Amino acid sequence: MATPVQFGTDGIRGRAFVDITNDLAYRLGRGVASVFTADVYVGYDTRESSPQLASAVLAGLRDGGAVGINLGYFTTPGVAVIAQQRGGLGVVVSASHNPYYDNGLKVLGLGGAKLDFATELAVANALNAADPAPSGSFDAFAIDESAEHDYARHLRSLVPADFSSLHIVLDCANGASSHVAHELFESTGARITTIHDQPSGRNINESCGSTHPEDLVAQVKSLGADLGLAFDGDADRLIAVDANGQVRDGDDLMILFARDFFQRNSLGGGLVVTSMSNLGLRRSMADAGIAIVETDVGDRNVLMELENRAWPFGGEQSGHLIFRSLAPTGDGQLTGLMLADLIVRKGPLAEQADAVWQRVPQSLINVARDAYEDAPVQELFTELRTNYGVNEQDVRLLIRPSGTEPVVRVMIEALDADFVDDFSQRLQDFFAA
Repeated sequence: MATPVQFGTDGIRGRAFVDITNDLAYRLGRGVASVFTADVYVGYDTRESSPQLASAVLAGLRDGGAVGINLGYFTTPGVAVIAQQRGGLGVVVSASHNPYYDNGLKVLGLGGAKLDFATELAVANALNAADPAPSGSFDAFAIDESAEHDYARHLRSLVPADFSSLHIVLDCANGASSHVAHELFESTGARITTIHDQPSGRNINESCGSTHPEDLVAQVKSLGADLGLAFDGDADRLIAVDANGQVRDGDDLMILFARDFFQRNSLGGGLVVTSMSNLGLRRSMADAGIAIVETDVGDRNVLMELENRAWPFGGEQSGHLIFRSLAPTGDGQLTGLMLADLIVRKGPLAEQADAVWQRVPQSLINVARDAYEDAPVQELFTELRTNYGVNEQDVRLLIRPSGTEPVVRVMIEALDADFVDDFSQRLQDFFAA
């Protein structure tokens, strides 16, 4: 008997056609059809396995009695917007920032919102109970060609500003934004240079995009551009590059947006961040008199906290930023438009960021989950804190299993950079032995 499928922090993810099979995708479609009665909008990223898996989902929806609409290559937040506009729900076939040989399945609830845990469990149970796929492959479904234009028009309506003073470089990660980003940002009047927008099925996220912004840095510097914007494979996150070529992650952007919203009395009660956000962010928010609330890692956790508190803004260091009053989920292209607007209104990104915060030295070490031992990590932390005389409020150790990879992530940060370097090196040496 097959092992029951469980959803991780961002749906189901694994090796395409090994863990994420056509049968699994088909049964997901059947499961969604049994839990919901609304139309289901299915979009997928540009990895070579995605069209086949999407056809399997659509076949499962059809055989389960649901209406499935194929959106074709589409960003995750774009699927959420179309579901919101058209009163349905969404399924996304994507492994986000993972390599091409991985893939994943993610369900967006009614109106494009993240599923709550109870509904997610109901979908998982229905999937596990569903009949297997009747065949190993499925015919392609016709694509709704109007959806992409509707999505782009919607984003421009949210940020209608003129960016003709800016030269922006876009890195589409050879992913889902490759089909829409250039036209979208060019419509702002900005001068646009686009890189990594030629997906082959196997080059998604490969040495490009938000997890590898080196090419973007080089392009911004060589062209003298004002801003670089790097998306990931499904374009739900954004990493920026300022005019000096410095990478600016979600912490940089959250600080600037939070301070801007606060000054305009539109931040609500404060900012929601995850445990991964830098200690420097916390210090900057304290200096500005802005409250923060911390959640576990995962943009769904951020969104749930925002909804519980009726606050408008929060996000993750990785570049998932959520403007709750504007979008049902994090959207890298929306964040890019908002950032360009901020630069037009308040000046260069580097000047803004450098004026309001200083990043505390931080290191993230990934340890294979089956090799990880907690006791040596805690002992090393205690030993070095004593040796360096580091105060408790000036250091932070965070240990968490990844929800998308078979690793344990160990994050260390401290005001003392030597402490961070020493801890990181000794930890890596220990687990490499």
